[in-house]
Amino acid sequence: MTDSSPARPRPAIAAPAALSDPARLRALADTGLDAAPDEAFERFARLVSDLLDVPVALVSLVSDDRQFFPGAVGLPEPWAERRHTPLSHSFCQHVVDIEVPMVLPDARLYPRVRDNPAIDDLGVVAYAGMPLTDLSGRVLGSLCAIDSKPRVWTAGQLRTLADLAAACSSELRLRIALDGAREDRRRVVQAHERLELLAGVSETLGGTLDVGTALRRLAATMVPLLADWCLLTLVGPTGQPREVVAVHRDPARTADVDRFATLLRTGLSADSIIRAVLRTGQPRLGGVASLADVTRGTTHPEMATIARRLGIASYLSVPVRAAGGTVLGAITLVNDAQRQQFDDRDLLTAVDIGRRAGQAIGNSSMYDEQRHVAEVLQHSMLPRLPGVAELELAARYQPAADRVAVGGDWYDAFVQPDGDLIVAIGDVAGHDIEAAATMGQLRNLVRGNAFGRPDTVGELMTHLDGAMRGLRLPIPATATLVRICPERSGVREMTWCNAGHPPAMLVRAGGAVEILEAPPEPLLGLARPSRRTTRSTSLALGDTLLLYTDGLIERRDRPIDDGLAELVARLAGTDTLPLDELCDLLLTSIGHRADDTALLAVRAR
Repeated sequence: MTDSSPARPRPAIAAPAALSDPARLRALADTGLDAAPDEAFERFARLVSDLLDVPVALVSLVSDDRQFFPGAVGLPEPWAERRHTPLSHSFCQHVVDIEVPMVLPDARLYPRVRDNPAIDDLGVVAYAGMPLTDLSGRVLGSLCAIDSKPRVWTAGQLRTLADLAAACSSELRLRIALDGAREDRRRVVQAHERLELLAGVSETLGGTLDVGTALRRLAATMVPLLADWCLLTLVGPTGQPREVVAVHRDPARTADVDRFATLLRTGLSADSIIRAVLRTGQPRLGGVASLADVTRGTTHPEMATIARRLGIASYLSVPVRAAGGTVLGAITLVNDAQRQQFDDRDLLTAVDIGRRAGQAIGNSSMYDEQRHVAEVLQHSMLPRLPGVAELELAARYQPAADRVAVGGDWYDAFVQPDGDLIVAIGDVAGHDIEAAATMGQLRNLVRGNAFGRPDTVGELMTHLDGAMRGLRLPIPATATLVRICPERSGVREMTWCNAGHPPAMLVRAGGAVEILEAPPEPLLGLARPSRRTTRSTSLALGDTLLLYTDGLIERRDRPIDDGLAELVARLAGTDTLPLDELCDLLLTSIGHRADDTALLAVRAR
């Protein structure tokens, strides 16, 4: 029904406060319904239209800015297609406000609604609306019957409408419960994924002692499981970023995210969230974020442009702490608008990851310090090779892979007053500071015991054995001692003694390989004294003597004899290879080193 009189201006009416209740809006969202037909609620609308004989029937749900109709019969266009109206056209908002049925025989007579544009635009004259509620009694909307002319609603009609509203409310509650069950399942899955993530983080960080490798692996673990992209920032002694690792879920964005990381090293402003986390050690959660946060937190305008391409709608940033509480860096996670906003559960997970990362970085730093000390110690114990006329010497020392670079392998070379060259190589059991200390004592004993004495190498080794027992050096050792005499008629006499060490090799001029084998003799430093034997051969022009420790030939997955045979094959034909290249070739051929390796090569020239 319409009025032919001139239209009156309609005062704006504020929406009822009840419409903005957060708990009511959450329940409304949990129904999963929107401005689209739903068969169950369409059925309720048809029943109201048929049983109450009205031209328009609606299942109307009311948000804080509109009403929408999952069930509707008889709406005029364009509302029938749109399935929603603004609150300016809503009668049902008043049902939500008063929380009881609203029954109007003629809406034009009631001050609350007489200026509502729905009277003209939708033909709403007679109106009867029953509250639709959730389990907590919150009114989500109304099941309403509408007529375009005045109407007296009978008690029977209102009872039928109330019964249908109760059934419709039950359907809404079922939808909310189903959504809750889905949300619970999602949270269970999410919790399981986070537990797997934390376990994966521990495994990732524990798999390497290199900080850079650990950061890259950690970033790859968190993206995309926890975030769309992330930034891992480590600070230097001055508190400024010294290393930034960035990863994006889309490989096509790699160049952008790498550029962002590069700019971040020098581009954090005083208002930067990351800088605040680094300064205070307190995590930050930005459930809602925008490019304005990037612009405010950076000094490079390019960073906001890049962030637009990368996507930013929410973020969180947590500290990376060392065991003592020192802030080593920050982990920053970012989500785009297509992904759920970060919440407190995400923050707790990220804080745990930051704690684990701090422990791993602390361990890596400690390892780096120990490794540096060990390298200095080891190199201080390895001698400078002497210069000898008509002899070329080369040596190498290589620690085992992924191990502190110190151990019990050693070599030595020095010239006697009479011109003889003494060379030695040995191996003290162990790969730690104690083994290195014993190695240093043993090398010094070899020098002190042999220098200036004309004894045979067997006698020198026997004296060395006694000195080790007398001084109670705690660890048994293997060694080979060699004396090379001055040249006579183009040939040098070479004598050797081997105490439980891998046999020396001779690569003859022409490429043939000889193993300096002899009946095995016991290790040095054992309780029972042993008489050592001197053996001799010659070292002619172009011949090469190779001394080595067992790291060159020993593998866990094969007999040592196989390693020895492989070394012989590798040495064959290397007589013309420069000595330094020969040593490098031998070390390169080892692959993954399970043990320390020392080499000492001497070539007659």
